[in-house]
Amino acid sequence: MTLAGCSDGNSYIAPEESNNTPLAENTAPTFLKKGDKVALLSPAYTTTEDVVQTTADILKDWGYKPVIGKSVGKVEAGKYAGTAEDRAKDFEEALKDTSIKAILCNRGGYGTIQLVDLIDPKLVKKNPKWVIGYSDVTTLHAMQTKAGVMSIHGTMSSSMAKSEGKDINSTLLRDLLKGEVPTYKVPKHKYNQKGKAEGILVGGNMATFVPLIGASDIDVFRNDGIILFMEEIGENLRNIDRMFNSIQLHGVMENVKGVILGEFVDSGTDLDYESTEAMLSQYLKEYNIPVMCGFPAGHDDINVPIVMGAKVNMEVTDKGATLSFNIKGKEKNVETDKLTAITKLSKALLKMFAGKTFNVEE
Repeated sequence: MTLAGCSDGNSYIAPEESNNTPLAENTAPTFLKKGDKVALLSPAYTTTEDVVQTTADILKDWGYKPVIGKSVGKVEAGKYAGTAEDRAKDFEEALKDTSIKAILCNRGGYGTIQLVDLIDPKLVKKNPKWVIGYSDVTTLHAMQTKAGVMSIHGTMSSSMAKSEGKDINSTLLRDLLKGEVPTYKVPKHKYNQKGKAEGILVGGNMATFVPLIGASDIDVFRNDGIILFMEEIGENLRNIDRMFNSIQLHGVMENVKGVILGEFVDSGTDLDYESTEAMLSQYLKEYNIPVMCGFPAGHDDINVPIVMGAKVNMEVTDKGATLSFNIKGKEKNVETDKLTAITKLSKALLKMFAGKTFNVEE
């Protein structure tokens, strides 16, 4: 923002200008084959040894060789998997290792924003590989997209270990990593807005990506031609309202061609709205863009993998919606209303994975 002086001696803050440069289509890392190595890293909060080992066994069953990061299992400040330098070094070493084809994050929580200035973006661009995770890993997705490399918003070790990799989120991720690219068919929703759009998919957890807007090294939100995906857990409605208004004030919506609203888990009832979608729709209806509600990605039981930084096509009609990715691979149609979860995670566990507080009753 720029401070500008007025003739009467007062000053005001001029609004930030949006970057109207279109966001370029990203490079898709190579899909995995049997024998490839997958790094298990903890870029944010620490993870227990049994969770990491269970996930390593799952990867072995899938035909891959797990490589556990050196900082995994460390504890810093009671929460982090080592210092920011430890975690960033793990990430850079995994990038430099040409035998490692993907990086699976163990969990979110908080801490990936600390790594942004510690990871060389040239390494990301030079060594394209799939980075997988959600929640606080949203920061790494922005970093990957800004460097021109696609990544996967999807399940992590903390969730995979619960079902030993047999839940739908894990199996869809497994299939995507080997080249089966999903086209999602989503049921109609009360607050959908009809239309078609094409653009580069960005976004993720709102509390994680909103602070990135205006951060030049990883700000992919003020480039033109984006499809904005949003999800959240454990935030009350006024905080979600505040974050969306921040998105608008930064000029992001001027560049958005379509919006995908994922899962909003335990959003609270502090404002008198039927749902989070009902609240957000009062803003989104002002824009002549398609809006897809109820997409099953985020912190709920069903968290399907989506490819961040990919060019996507979305279409919303009276009958429902579709989301497809412009990626070379074997197309796989997925009807999301037919997906079922093996296990029901408690709200307390879901919040714990997201680094939120929770009540004992949960």
